[in-house]
Amino acid sequence: MSQEIQSRLLSGNFLALPQAELHVHLEGSLQPATVCALAAKYGVPTSAQEVLQRYAYRDFLEFIETFKWVSSLLRAPEDFALALRDLGEQLLAQNVVYAEITLSVGVMLLRHQSAEKNFDAVIAAAESLRSCGLKLNFIFDAVRQFGSDAAMKVVDAAERCRSKSIVAFGIGGDELSIPAKEFRAVYEKAGAIGLHRLMHAGEVGGPEEIREAIELLGVERIGHGIAAVRDPSLMDLLAQRRIPLEICPQSNIRTGALAKQLGLPAAQIEQHPLPKLFRHGIPVVLSTDDPAMFHTDLRSEYENAHRMGLQEEELKRIAKMSFEYALINQNDEIAIQRAGRATSALG
Repeated sequence: MSQEIQSRLLSGNFLALPQAELHVHLEGSLQPATVCALAAKYGVPTSAQEVLQRYAYRDFLEFIETFKWVSSLLRAPEDFALALRDLGEQLLAQNVVYAEITLSVGVMLLRHQSAEKNFDAVIAAAESLRSCGLKLNFIFDAVRQFGSDAAMKVVDAAERCRSKSIVAFGIGGDELSIPAKEFRAVYEKAGAIGLHRLMHAGEVGGPEEIREAIELLGVERIGHGIAAVRDPSLMDLLAQRRIPLEICPQSNIRTGALAKQLGLPAAQIEQHPLPKLFRHGIPVVLSTDDPAMFHTDLRSEYENAHRMGLQEEELKRIAKMSFEYALINQNDEIAIQRAGRATSALG
């Protein structure tokens, strides 16, 4: 469905509101044209059609393989800067004024890249976007299946960078690979150096993965978390403690995560548990996860939520939550002012 037709589902007033996005991976934002440019730079044969074929998945593991391939083309600091500028343009087109960008630092380190040099290039690109009205902060992300020692190196890299723009540490990847308890020391160190604690959980794993992230690791926001709908007591816990879920509907369809949670061979967007989770009192924020890879953007995700049965007033409350649960540095007056104007506009 075209963006023009989609936009008729929501009012112009809603589409004009400033937005925040809290769960978006830089590597997953690379458009086919950018992938082709990077591939040409490094002599990797490919075409836009091949990239689109790779950007189609039957399950979560196929997505992981594509993510690995795309990220392998980010080899130098200027590549990461290019990716960030491209993502920034995409966000500005969606009226996003604040975003928290996840950087796969665990993958950088695996490839023996300098996380500090890559991050310096990213920060320089972010400064140019600030003048356009977009404030960015960053999440340093480890890969769960790489293990706790590799995750600790990601925290160490964040400490060496010494940037107030690095607001959190998170872990993504295969949540079924290594038990959460193995990462206790990593999260303790992240908290000790002032980073907020995030984790992907309950995407393809069960409710117990979410509970362990919260109770064993002190995680403050959950990436995805759709498995919570299978455990009423966990839903109560999330609502009572005001722990937000970063919901990425199109991602859950494309990776097969939603179908897995529902025990079905395939799932439709209307079957997503977002309305039930939200109406249970759980804070939720809408995000795109890997927008280019999942052929989506933030407006489309709000359209998806509308198709699930959420009314526009409910969507305004969700949009407001994206500012309320943002990890905005209190010393960053520009970010606070933008968030304040946005939340005021949302009522």
